[in-house]
Amino acid sequence: MNYSKVNNITGWICFLIATITYVLTLEPSVSFWDCGEFIASALKMQVVHQPGAPLFLMLQRFFSVFAFGDVTKVAYWMNIGSALSSAATILFLFWTITALAKKTLVKAGETLTNGQLISIMGAGAVGALAYAFSDSFWFSAVESEVYAQSSLFTAIVFWGILKWEAQADEPRADRWLLFIAYIMGLSIGIHLLNLLTIPAIAFIYYFRKTGKATTSGIFKTLLVGILILGVIQYGIIQYLVSFGAYFDLFFVNTLGLGFGTGVLFFAILIIGAFVWAIRYSIKHQKKLLNLGLISTVLIIFGYASFAMIIIRAKADPNLNNSAPKDAFSFLSYLNREQYGDRPLLFGPNYNSERTGVTEGKTIWRKGDKKYEIAGKKNDYEYADNTFLPRMYSDDQKHADFYKEWMHLDDSKKPNTVDNVGFLFSYQIGYMYMRYFGWNFVGRQNDEQGQGSGFEGTSLSGIKPIDAIWHGDQSHLPPSTVDNKAYNRFFFLPLIIGLLGAIWHFGRNQKDAGVVGLLFFFTGIAIVLYLNQKPLEPRERDYAYVGSFYAFSIWIGLGVLAIKEWLFKKLTPVTGAVAATVIGLFAAPVIMAQQGWDDHDRSTKLVAHDIALDYLQSCAPNAILFTYGDNDTYPLWYIQEVEKVRPDVRIVNLSLFDTDWYINGMKQKQNDSEPLPISMKESQFVQGERDVMPYDDYKIAGNVELKNVVDLLLSDNADDKVAMQDGTKSNFLPTKNFKLTINPQEVISTGTVAAADAAKITPEMEWKFNKGYVTKGTLAMLDILAHNNWKRPIYFASTVPSEQYNGLDKYLYNEGLALRLLPLKADTTASEEREELLNTPVLYKNIMDKFKWGNIKTAKYLDPQSSDDTFIFTNILSSLTGSLIKEGKIEEAKKVADKYFEVMPDRFFGIRTVVVKYYMAENLYKLGETARANDILTKSGDYIQKELTYLGDISASKGSLTGTQNVQTGLYYLDRMIKTAKSMGQTKVSAQLEKQFSGLESRFSGYFGQQPTP
Repeated sequence: MNYSKVNNITGWICFLIATITYVLTLEPSVSFWDCGEFIASALKMQVVHQPGAPLFLMLQRFFSVFAFGDVTKVAYWMNIGSALSSAATILFLFWTITALAKKTLVKAGETLTNGQLISIMGAGAVGALAYAFSDSFWFSAVESEVYAQSSLFTAIVFWGILKWEAQADEPRADRWLLFIAYIMGLSIGIHLLNLLTIPAIAFIYYFRKTGKATTSGIFKTLLVGILILGVIQYGIIQYLVSFGAYFDLFFVNTLGLGFGTGVLFFAILIIGAFVWAIRYSIKHQKKLLNLGLISTVLIIFGYASFAMIIIRAKADPNLNNSAPKDAFSFLSYLNREQYGDRPLLFGPNYNSERTGVTEGKTIWRKGDKKYEIAGKKNDYEYADNTFLPRMYSDDQKHADFYKEWMHLDDSKKPNTVDNVGFLFSYQIGYMYMRYFGWNFVGRQNDEQGQGSGFEGTSLSGIKPIDAIWHGDQSHLPPSTVDNKAYNRFFFLPLIIGLLGAIWHFGRNQKDAGVVGLLFFFTGIAIVLYLNQKPLEPRERDYAYVGSFYAFSIWIGLGVLAIKEWLFKKLTPVTGAVAATVIGLFAAPVIMAQQGWDDHDRSTKLVAHDIALDYLQSCAPNAILFTYGDNDTYPLWYIQEVEKVRPDVRIVNLSLFDTDWYINGMKQKQNDSEPLPISMKESQFVQGERDVMPYDDYKIAGNVELKNVVDLLLSDNADDKVAMQDGTKSNFLPTKNFKLTINPQEVISTGTVAAADAAKITPEMEWKFNKGYVTKGTLAMLDILAHNNWKRPIYFASTVPSEQYNGLDKYLYNEGLALRLLPLKADTTASEEREELLNTPVLYKNIMDKFKWGNIKTAKYLDPQSSDDTFIFTNILSSLTGSLIKEGKIEEAKKVADKYFEVMPDRFFGIRTVVVKYYMAENLYKLGETARANDILTKSGDYIQKELTYLGDISASKGSLTGTQNVQTGLYYLDRMIKTAKSMGQTKVSAQLEKQFSGLESRFSGYFGQQPTP
């Protein structure tokens, strides 16, 4: 059997193994984070958040066809699309490893032996399957996200340059370079990760075309590679569009022609220039110029997938993020301008003093007949700037983190040394190396890592070694040992990869250097470019999978190192087989065995069902305010794809400060009529009423909300205040608002039942809770002022309380949403006011409408899904307590039974102890003593094990670790003792007291006395 045939068959076997793995473990419906938006947008060809992924959407739309009209299967088939893309990545990685292995082992003209053939195939299989079962890649392989297809295009490009290298002396070999250029252009329509392969590709080209590499040649090649990367990243992706936009500005504003004529002229100019230049290169036999020009054209052809964004934006779909309909809005979309800038090479620290403002470029928006100035992009000037600023965010929680991590006092102005220290200790040392460890060393658990060292870190499973970095490992807690992400690789994949790297550098420095460069640019270079802030809302390991891909190449080549160094005395075939078997068990087999249970999402429906529950919490024709990704994107999915509750209007407050989003809210969407927003577009376009200040006019009493809105929308100069830059702005003269209530309106719309008419307040009075008003806040106030209770208004339960704008005392929980009700406020409420519940509606929703995402029975819950057990338990507990207070004991018992029916018994961190405690309190009141005792006993055991571990590592490090968990654990353990005693449960209280006294004495040296959390 010849090499090519064996290589193809073995590669496809690896593809089949990966495909089966991903199909068996993929999520059967929508996942959290961006997946809901991508699925909804792919099905209806809508516009996703900046900077877009048009080709990804088109490819996923193809996979949705296999649902054959069953909308509940659309997400599943799009997840299949990611699974197949990921499996294909493994195929191309296999072929990449075998190409590098063969090139190193078999010299030109030599005959391939059976031993070499087995070694090469073994290397390919070990490396490719190790990547297939790597933590970060596997996670993205089973959901509809861009990273699976992005990895595939990266793999194809790197495989393609090796194909070119093997055929470089043949007459038509350069077709592979053109193929690579086109694939790169296409990949821009998925994700930009692919572009980071360019420096490595440049070196392969240089080494193949140069007989003898020189130091100057290597530096020049690196410079050229980075230059090509910059030309594509900025020249093609950004400046090509930028030039088109400014051509359009000239043609429209100066020449008086229609919108788009300048773009059309610029396109003709570019096409003509390329045609002329290519003809010139052919006529004068400029081969390298011709190659560069055609490659550029092919990149632009691939990049042209972004035309879909403009075409669909003009159709005004329901999801039309940023509405990039014209040249300048499209340019802003591509530049990700809504996300702001971050300093990279030079800039301020978190505590740098602002000294002024620099006026930047003009911001243009499309008007009726011309482009209009929407303002200037202004940048702050700072007194203290530093080279390579890494600690730049002035958000207070970030500033506190910087100071704690780097041991800085309040007076310290960080210098370059401090910033580089943060780069190496946190951004690389903690964030990147922790992710790298997850994939090739082992993983402690799947809790969010925030720098404390006791959660979300890498852990090998070799306790003495783990103790060096993470403290005493004698008493590992349930949050580790019971966590399905507790993956112990014992450093084996890392060791094999390092052996492979050493062997590769020893046998073929050029190729090893290329792989190393790929590793650097898709790993450390991304760390430098992203300049990540601390305390991110989710783990960002998916950004670095390219570097894990490169390291997997060395894991594969580690098989060759083992054969050469350990099995020299065996026959070549026996040594190759033995090395392959060792490699398989030390990397992919152990990685698959340890990782399967925490990547198997096949029985989880949490994102799907919680989206349904959010919408089912709302009355018909409701307006639902959301805020974050996970209380918005899954809702978009289930409404747009599965057509669940199309009458509800979802309003994302994070987007409400943009003119395009408010415009969308003023249009009908699905079965939802336009929102009652009185503002005209001219009053909220970009640059108008972006932020309006508060200026206290000492107005007595509360001002009617309609009058406040009218003042903020007034164009009368007398209703505005002067700003520092000489302009005038609308302003807020008081924070004391009121909304006069017409009881008949409230009753006739069904907002409040007629039987509860006495509970209706004549005036809703509240105090606005911010020192400024944005246009999004103004839009919300506009809705409140003009809705007249015709549409129910809700806030998602996960919306931060500051986004309620002071309406807290009128918000009643009806499930996963809080409804605005004009009921008389409880003036006797304490500062720690209990949550307001609309008990009858909440009971009906919980018992009849809610679905629970298989939370109790799912094989694995990812961190976001396990967080939702906290939300559900809290709702069930609150409802039980409210029913008990109302004397509805039978209904309360049914809710308690529902809790045990649908909620898992296990603990997901100390937070679970808190909500379980309140449920136990209710169970005692219901006479469910055995159940309550069981919760308290298990909670006490959990707290003891968790805090014992924290005590161990605190002692080994000499400072308290996990302060908040320790405080919370001790506080609730103390409360559990008092509750058990008050209920006459002496045995339980005695056991809890014993646990408490032991822990209290252990931590007293840190606190002096028990703290209150």
